[in-house]
Amino acid sequence: MTLATPAPPPARDAVSQSARRRTFAIISHPDAGKTTLTEKFLLYSGAVAEAGAVKARAGRRRARSDWMEMERERGISITSTVLQFRYRGHVLNLLDTPGHRDFSEDTYRVLAAADAAIMVLDVAKGIEEQTRKLFEVCRSRGLPILTFVNKYDRPGRDPLELLDEIEEQISLRPTPVTWPVGIPGDFRGVLDRRTGELVRYVRTVGGSTAAPEEVVEPGRAAREEGGEWERAAETCALLDEVGATFDEASFAAGEASPLFVGSALTNFGVRHLLDAVVDLAPAPGPRADLDGVVHPVGSSFSGQVFKIQANMDPAHRDRVAFVRVCSGRFERGMVVTQSSTGKLFATKYATSVLASERSTIDEAFPGDVVGLVNAGDLRIGDTLYDGDPVAYPPIATFAPELFASVRALSTDRHKQLRRGLDALDEEGVVQLLVDPVGDRTPVLGVVGQMQFEVAAHRLEHEFGAVVELSPTAYRAVRKTDEATAGLLRGEPGSRILARRDGTLLALFESEHWVARLESDHPEWCLERSVV
Repeated sequence: MTLATPAPPPARDAVSQSARRRTFAIISHPDAGKTTLTEKFLLYSGAVAEAGAVKARAGRRRARSDWMEMERERGISITSTVLQFRYRGHVLNLLDTPGHRDFSEDTYRVLAAADAAIMVLDVAKGIEEQTRKLFEVCRSRGLPILTFVNKYDRPGRDPLELLDEIEEQISLRPTPVTWPVGIPGDFRGVLDRRTGELVRYVRTVGGSTAAPEEVVEPGRAAREEGGEWERAAETCALLDEVGATFDEASFAAGEASPLFVGSALTNFGVRHLLDAVVDLAPAPGPRADLDGVVHPVGSSFSGQVFKIQANMDPAHRDRVAFVRVCSGRFERGMVVTQSSTGKLFATKYATSVLASERSTIDEAFPGDVVGLVNAGDLRIGDTLYDGDPVAYPPIATFAPELFASVRALSTDRHKQLRRGLDALDEEGVVQLLVDPVGDRTPVLGVVGQMQFEVAAHRLEHEFGAVVELSPTAYRAVRKTDEATAGLLRGEPGSRILARRDGTLLALFESEHWVARLESDHPEWCLERSVV
């Protein structure tokens, strides 16, 4: 690899500023407590004065990270958001991800902008399907992972059993930093393995304020907690013997994960985890572009678009492109180059984001996320740069698994439908497909069923087009070329559609039918990858 050209003097400040940044995501299975933990981070950092869970009862505040109307109605996260806040002299950029597996593609894009991740596990459920899938994405990107065993104030599984499950199912070696005193549902606190002290569990009323922490020295803890303290101490001694202790090198390599125990709902253990983000998670580092050129954080400005979101501000119907700053110093108003087109792009309307709330910013540094408002020409994966040309690797697109044709119920809503479909396609909410030579009725391709529901809801409430979705029988997809497409158009049980970028996709009613065609016509272009 080669090194990029050094930055001019003003950008060198990016080195010291990036050292204060931590950019991380939270991954979990639905209902593991991810959104609650996200809001408690804001509480402990002082970004909000009072916390409330997403599924709060009437009259309580909603979570700041869930801003979309459907999220508030259903009590789940269905889109990613960006939350920037300060803690202990550091700037933390928390990339909140959707909790539902149907939106795993959005999560993948967010992880492309993160330097570390927190894996949240429900103590009663442990590793679940979505957790496993998201972890594999983290592993493919080499992200170090911190683990938080949540809901320990409720009945659950033996924590040693969870350690074994983590190592067996995802080949990640857990190294507990805090260990529970008491069983799930009878939570006394945690033994901090770094100090040997008990941090006593104190429940807060409604979890709306920071939990008081009583630190108890070992002798007193043994007298007051008796057998529960003894069992915790014996387990920690066993963990020492088998080498299950924090090791910075194995953590940075993604081989081991420091583990913390607590209850996000009642705020216990949140501070330990937030401190770990500052103390253990890596600061932004150099990134290699498509040509293998490594761009240190102190080189000229570069950044990559990892998310696009329309209508975050319903009053203005705007469109925001979220850019992860990769190197250099970003200054509002600077004119940068869009790598995919070579066109110049002015950054006059640059914002910092806290969920749907925005404020104008004048500068940003590696690890920060800048929201560029009304950036109509930008697309997910685009690189922006100042100085020497830079193009970072594209962000992968998932293969759609479900397909449905879409039409407006009212014929005078065609323009609104088209505008809405274009916006949802650009955001990556759905993949918009059309037949290049036949029926021009739009077809939506998605990874999960709920994406159809989100698309229909947003088309109606944001773009004024009430639609009808008609599911198709297609269940398999392959990327193909013009020659093979021409031959497939005469085959039953298949259909050729094109994406916005011109990529041709062959849809089939079953994988068995695809296998037969591949066997009979090995010369045909039928690629599994549709990136």
